[in-house]
Amino acid sequence: MNMILPFSLVIIGFVALIYGANWLVNGASSLAKKYKVSDLVIGLTIVAFGTSAPELVVNFMASYNGLPDIVLANIVGSNNFNLFIILGIASLVYPIAVQKSTIRAEIPISLFVAIVFMLLANDFFVGSSSGISRLDAAVMLLFFGGFLYYIFNQMKLERPEEFTFMPKSNTAIVALIVFGLVGLVAGGKLVVDNAIVIASDLGVSQKVIGLTIIAAGTSLPELLTSVVAAMKKNSDIAIGNVIGSNIFNLLLVIPISAMINPIVFNTNFNQDILILIGGTVLVVALLALGKSKKIARWHGLVLLGIYCVYTGYLISKEL
Repeated sequence: MNMILPFSLVIIGFVALIYGANWLVNGASSLAKKYKVSDLVIGLTIVAFGTSAPELVVNFMASYNGLPDIVLANIVGSNNFNLFIILGIASLVYPIAVQKSTIRAEIPISLFVAIVFMLLANDFFVGSSSGISRLDAAVMLLFFGGFLYYIFNQMKLERPEEFTFMPKSNTAIVALIVFGLVGLVAGGKLVVDNAIVIASDLGVSQKVIGLTIIAAGTSLPELLTSVVAAMKKNSDIAIGNVIGSNIFNLLLVIPISAMINPIVFNTNFNQDILILIGGTVLVVALLALGKSKKIARWHGLVLLGIYCVYTGYLISKEL
């Protein structure tokens, strides 16, 4: 009975995060339009920020409160959820066609980023105690700048994204931004505080709560986006949303968290990062070896099956 309240507050927190992110994106996009900022710049900055805003806010709260296991579990768990669950479900809705450039560039970039993250976390280049230092964070932010530069060059000839909701009133724009920020901050605090309570009451580690409940909750915007894209047969958005979010999480959200408070790395997370690396390699292999260059429905079933086994393994270790 005591668990009903914290679970309810976590759900309310996730709702606040999702709505807060949407309001912030809509408000900031409208403001940018008023000052004739291009759709390309809006897409690369505001929309990218909004997509990972739930992870960013939850990690900010967790890092500020000195909870490195939740910081790491939220991002690694979200990336695994994106890769296995979101791609899996989206491909079941409709097989996802993947462009050759995505197979050759964007997915390998996400693989490279995951490997670099693992090496930095284990201080492969430094040889000191494991963790993400502020210096490591600065290196990752430099990589993020390079990724944005790459995307900017790739998108020059592409049609920019159109934003259908565009309030004209300055009052409406300010209200969206303010309510968006309030929703993100309040939602993030509700999720982190009550996830800790749940973990304590259930006798489950913060790591497992972060890898499962928090990771799934903060990935809901990506899930909805990719499923809707798959229903509309828009494969580029379905796959791009997942790959872009995974890169964004590792190259922006983690370093910002480490800048707030250097992250003490629990080496038990290595197995979870290896799952992410292995899953990315698997997706590349399935696409490279397949003639149609699609993530087919049976591929989706494989991805979902792997995630179910992985989650079962995590829970069994806690019992």
